Amino acid sequence: MRNRWGILAILFVVRLTIAFQFQSVAAVAPLLQQSFGVGLADIGILIGLYFTPGVVLALPGGAIGRTLGDKPTTIVALLLMTAGSLVMAMTDIWGWQMAGRLTSGAGGVLLTVQLTKMGTDWFAGKEIATAMAIFVNSWPAGVAISLLVLPAIGTAYGAGAVFLSAGALTAIGIGLILFYQPPPGATAGAAGSGRLDPVALLAVIVAGAIWGLYNVGFAMIFSFGPSLLVERGWSIAAAGSAISVVMWLSVISVPSGGYLADRGKPLVLTIAASLAVAGLLAWLSRSDAVITILVLIGLVGGFPAGPIMSLASRVLVPETRAIGMGVFYTLFYAAMMAGPAVAGRLAKSAGTAPRSTSAR
Repeated sequence: MRNRWGILAILFVVRLTIAFQFQSVAAVAPLLQQSFGVGLADIGILIGLYFTPGVVLALPGGAIGRTLGDKPTTIVALLLMTAGSLVMAMTDIWGWQMAGRLTSGAGGVLLTVQLTKMGTDWFAGKEIATAMAIFVNSWPAGVAISLLVLPAIGTAYGAGAVFLSAGALTAIGIGLILFYQPPPGATAGAAGSGRLDPVALLAVIVAGAIWGLYNVGFAMIFSFGPSLLVERGWSIAAAGSAISVVMWLSVISVPSGGYLADRGKPLVLTIAASLAVAGLLAWLSRSDAVITILVLIGLVGGFPAGPIMSLASRVLVPETRAIGMGVFYTLFYAAMMAGPAVAGRLAKSAGTAPRSTSAR
């Protein structure tokens, strides 16, 4: 396939499998508690293990992708994800559940780095913000699909069937990735020096830090937003439903932001939208107009995603994209690991849920 939008569709669906698999544990958490006799803390650890390999594997993952090539690396990553799901489906030992989760997470890291590089190859310099915005929207799409189907599968057939379903989806991803073709000239370009010069390295580090902070900020909305509303007297169910408005609206605002960025000033859009969300979050902590504010956050908060994801492509050439994306995602995973812990400590010291954040 040589149509770049068709290629993007393939990458979207394949990346969707990561979110689907990540959500598989949360979808059947009560069943796992019953089956293995574990508590919520253990479930939380199992959920978090999926991202743990990211800090140590993202950077070498870029090197692996450069060495093996795009398609072989993505197939290896999907095989790891499939194997991890199969281990979790077939074992009744908690330690093997954790091992399977780590294996799946390692595959997810490799796949994330490589798919981002592959998407950039096709769209660098031409509607890159729009493409990256559509690309990152595969995550909420995968989560939404998993929320629809996995609880029903788990209730009817057990937790093992849920993990088998996740493994089956990643196996389908292997079939889809076989249709991927690199853009003309990409192979020749990749044959050059893969070393990042100091200026490009610094730019990628900054871009990765921005992407990490943006996602940490948004994660804090979902992590602590319900607690903030519960403190005001909302029920747990109502608080969760209200906060979910941000996620559903971001499905619209993320690609819209990419489209606007490609036809205007992406940095201005990113800065303005981020400042607007920061102001709205500060307002949320002091206002009773909760739904109105959350709708505004959802409509504006997704605008920076595509422009931020396109930052790295502005300094990476084909021969440095694999390594550069490894650096980019190392910063992202480091921020995602540290951010919630910092926010939790701040909440503990304040005696209340975090009431504002400066980024999404």
